[in-house]
Amino acid sequence: MTEILVQSGAEDQVSPLTRVVEHPAWPVLKDAVEHIRPWQSKDGSIDFDAEGAPERAEAVAAVERVAGAVEQLSPLLPHDAAYHQALVKDLRRWAEGGFQVPDFLDSLLVFNPAANRADGLQHLVVFPMYTQNGNPDRNLEAVVLRMVWPDWLAELERTRYDNPLFCGITFEDFTSGYDTNSAVLFPETIAVREAPERFSWGGIFCDREAARFRRVTEAAVGLLGLELPEDIAAMVHDQKRCEEAFVLWDMVHDRTHSHGDLPFDPFMIKQRQPFWMYGLEELRCDLTAFKEAVKLQADGVPQARDVQYAVLFDRMFRFPVTGDRNRNYDGLGGQLLFAYLHRHDVVRWTDNKLSIDWERAPQVTNQLCAEIEKLYRDGIDRPKLVHWFAGYQLVSTYLAPHPGSKWAKGPDALDLTQPPRKLVDDVLPDEFPLSMFYEALSKKLKNVIASTKGITADTAERIAA
Repeated sequence: MTEILVQSGAEDQVSPLTRVVEHPAWPVLKDAVEHIRPWQSKDGSIDFDAEGAPERAEAVAAVERVAGAVEQLSPLLPHDAAYHQALVKDLRRWAEGGFQVPDFLDSLLVFNPAANRADGLQHLVVFPMYTQNGNPDRNLEAVVLRMVWPDWLAELERTRYDNPLFCGITFEDFTSGYDTNSAVLFPETIAVREAPERFSWGGIFCDREAARFRRVTEAAVGLLGLELPEDIAAMVHDQKRCEEAFVLWDMVHDRTHSHGDLPFDPFMIKQRQPFWMYGLEELRCDLTAFKEAVKLQADGVPQARDVQYAVLFDRMFRFPVTGDRNRNYDGLGGQLLFAYLHRHDVVRWTDNKLSIDWERAPQVTNQLCAEIEKLYRDGIDRPKLVHWFAGYQLVSTYLAPHPGSKWAKGPDALDLTQPPRKLVDDVLPDEFPLSMFYEALSKKLKNVIASTKGITADTAERIAA
């Protein structure tokens, strides 16, 4: 959509239908943010005594360019007017305060995209933040995004999967912190003076997840000689179908963290526990989305079958071979799913080709989900350490632990006089190493995985063309 100018007296006003990234103020804002980012320390402050630091006046001028660009762009986004006003105040207060550790709590509290989940609605977001699975430092970032909230998804959320905080989103453009593997926008990552009592939204970029899934799955299927059913092969080559699958998957996954027979302490609240417990939690949420997709397919929801194979392929092909081997709990969950399906003869690696029993895959995948759900249900009656060992037993039934593992030797190998959180130190960084299958697959997919850094729907389509 091109820029539309409406004459009003002596002033030119920009139509709210204009794409933010096509307005001349957007490259000004983006450039100013990119100038500021290298000056920032890990906590987001600027140390003017550091080597390469700017003059204070130069930093003030750069922040003023950001603030001025936000003020120019804000009329395109009347639904975010209050946020942008607070944002400009936070930016200028940061500069006036000498660029200490930034505090954008005031603007964060005003920004609430989940309150208006209109499909295609644009947002311009600027915060000092780290990007999960991307940049670990709290740099200033700017991102233009659109809401993904089609009628069919809104109806499922209203009638079956209540999740008032969830925002499916896609990229329009972004600064360097998102030229990474990050596919989320979470308020927890933003620099503030104190954490709010509760967060009111969370965003997941389904376009990046879909584009990454498509590239890795296509490469893995070719390498492994896997023959896909015709409709699933078509899905892998269709960005829009994959985005719809991921936004439904993510919506159900997200709510599952607080649904079901959970141990008393919510798993994902900041606790210190062995990484396989986080792996089981993430896998439980994904397999719940899979289980619900099986039900939705029976009810005639078109996206439901796609969700099932998105879960299977992303978990089996991408997760185990992505990232390093230091407490890689998402990788562990993918390894467990593959091993479980292989143990139950749904997945076969024969004659250097992978085959899947497509008819039995839903039943056996749901069976693993049931085993994890039973682990959780029984967990309410166990002490924490006993529960961790029960989780270890479930995982080690299907995945071989490292031969040097103390945990694999059982409780007698650990100093049980220590509190449970101290025993986490005895967990090896790679407690469950990759199998020979995944070692080989990892080497062959290494370059493909690396190529998905910063990927969007547009870049995926350009490469495919």
